[in-house]
Amino acid sequence: MNLPSPAPPTLVLASSSPYRAELLARLGLPFEICAPDIDETPLPQEQPEGLVARLAETKARVVGAKSPNALVIGSDQVAVLGQQILGKPKTHERALQQLRAASGQTVFFYTGLCLVNTLMGEAKTVVEPFQVQFRQLTEQQIDNYLQREQPYQCAGSFRSEGLGIALIQHLQGDDPNALVGLPLIRLTELLEQAGYPVL
Repeated sequence: MNLPSPAPPTLVLASSSPYRAELLARLGLPFEICAPDIDETPLPQEQPEGLVARLAETKARVVGAKSPNALVIGSDQVAVLGQQILGKPKTHERALQQLRAASGQTVFFYTGLCLVNTLMGEAKTVVEPFQVQFRQLTEQQIDNYLQREQPYQCAGSFRSEGLGIALIQHLQGDDPNALVGLPLIRLTELLEQAGYPVL
């Protein structure tokens, strides 16, 4: 007698970000969305790569605790200018400060990605770096961008998929989707390793 095949895992995006949901939808896979409720405060002396890796895994594990047979995707991103972590500005004034500081400078974006297999209890986490060289920006250009784009929920006040592209001189990295918040190339690899091929 043939035993029934186990049910395939549910794909879950542990995020409240509409940008990440839009990116994941590009893969053409059915998925659910569950927003995690976690404290995103950096730990003392925590480095950017460690921060985004920890938060991505924490998001995936918190959501995964509610799903016994799921592949849960967690992601987190920070921007770094010099030694300073630039998070989500949340206000117009903070965004102004971030972009004034970034003008003419190189900003490093780190995107943490974690895939938790709740059935196996396994988690795989990677960090995708991306480098952005900003143009010299005038106050008027910064203000025009902020008024039109309102990127107050974006790390470093930067939305590369929108008008933010007009702020930059040069990009360097392996996966431009990482700048939006979900590195699809690495995610495809992690899903395939978990037995959930995209193609």
